[in-house]
Amino acid sequence: MPPPLPSSPEALQDLLNRRIFLRRGAAGGMGLMALATLGGLGGRASGAMGSPGPTLLPARARRIIYLHQSGAPSQVDLFDHKPGLESLRGQDLPASIRMGQRLTGMTSGYSRLPVFPSPFRFSQQGASGTWMSELWPHLSKSADDLCVIRSMFTEAINHDPAITFVHTGSQIAGRPSFGAWVAYGLGSENRDLPAFVVLTSDGTGRPGDQPLYDRLWSAGFLPSRYQGVRFRAQGDPVLFLGNPPGLDRPMRQAFLETVQELNARRLEVSGDPEVQTRIAQYEMAFRMQTSVPELTDLSTEPEAVLNLYGPEVRKPGTFAANCLLARRMAERDVRFIQLYHRGWDQHFSLREQIAGQCRDVDQPCHALLTDLKQRGLLDDTLVVWAGEFGRTVYGQGDVTSPKIGRDHHPRCFSAWVAGAGIRGGLTYGRTDDFSYNIVDRPVSFFDLNATLLHLLGIDHTRMTFRHQGRDYRLTDVHGEVVQGILS
Repeated sequence: MPPPLPSSPEALQDLLNRRIFLRRGAAGGMGLMALATLGGLGGRASGAMGSPGPTLLPARARRIIYLHQSGAPSQVDLFDHKPGLESLRGQDLPASIRMGQRLTGMTSGYSRLPVFPSPFRFSQQGASGTWMSELWPHLSKSADDLCVIRSMFTEAINHDPAITFVHTGSQIAGRPSFGAWVAYGLGSENRDLPAFVVLTSDGTGRPGDQPLYDRLWSAGFLPSRYQGVRFRAQGDPVLFLGNPPGLDRPMRQAFLETVQELNARRLEVSGDPEVQTRIAQYEMAFRMQTSVPELTDLSTEPEAVLNLYGPEVRKPGTFAANCLLARRMAERDVRFIQLYHRGWDQHFSLREQIAGQCRDVDQPCHALLTDLKQRGLLDDTLVVWAGEFGRTVYGQGDVTSPKIGRDHHPRCFSAWVAGAGIRGGLTYGRTDDFSYNIVDRPVSFFDLNATLLHLLGIDHTRMTFRHQGRDYRLTDVHGEVVQGILS
């Protein structure tokens, strides 16, 4: 029932005055708090912003480096060894294996789904005997640090909803990304750099492959201060970070102080949390004028370190260069470091394209793990390598053609995790003889994300944010911590 209307103009004015007083009183505290924290560490979101409060769990990790392989790498050719497929080459995938599962529009009209065994040799690596493809000559040296999960699965069968689901927990765009949730839940440990940084690279196997959208690292309905900051490879790493011509640093500082005073007054009047975000972002941008050039200057790295990452590390924007930057960010306590590497959508010319993709990432991944380990950073850093789904065991086209490739396959695929609290040298989960269905210990992205949050010290069921009358979380109403991969 709506409240009664004021009985007179005087009563209406009195009501408005009381509302304005209450609004300004409540917001004034926010304005004072914002001013008091200028230049200080960016901490956890306040309780008024829907913060989860204490992390509740003992944390084993302080940060995540997430290496997303955009386009969906083929588990059949990289980690899921199926030697029995050779005797079935060219035969139709049995109906008892497919079980009527849906296909993409690219193969749904095919009259045959011929089995295409991997053209690459596999061997057991490390003391753990982890099966790995010959495409991993460098990463295989880190086999005993890897936990290879062969039983990942997802529901989405096309790239856009699938990659959106991986990073937000929903196939529909608009929710906060994983990194934004972590920044919201844990805050930042470095006052001079964002808590969530994004780096992208283009694969040589299939250049110009699946697009990446800024919404993949957005804050969604969380306050925008938690969104990812993308570093560019060319020009200034962050747009508009440098001073305009004719404006030196002291003048810039004086200008920003005046703007901040105006923003603080606006916050007192409006109570809008986005004004508080703007205050924090201006302060961060000013400090980043010094911290970002220092961070991205790789000339200070010893020659031995550069050689560890391989020849591509000297080319800005490559996966190798981004991996080295990721290590430098880990040293500086950036909370969530997201790398995207495009080019893994091998519908055709799989032999050539996937070999190129692995050349891009093989040595840098091994180097990143080695570098972190040598510096003691792998003890409190989680490194994740995953795509949005896997590839089919059947080929697209003639299995004797060099142009053959594989279609999308969400029912099973492989990922690996290494670092803080993870059992290295473990192969977790199992698929059937066709790498088509999971037969042991399935792991969803809800489960994986719940596990990563657990290692960060966050109970995934309790880190929520109220939006439009509902409490949202990264894992929605799903997810179980995968205890079997924890050390």
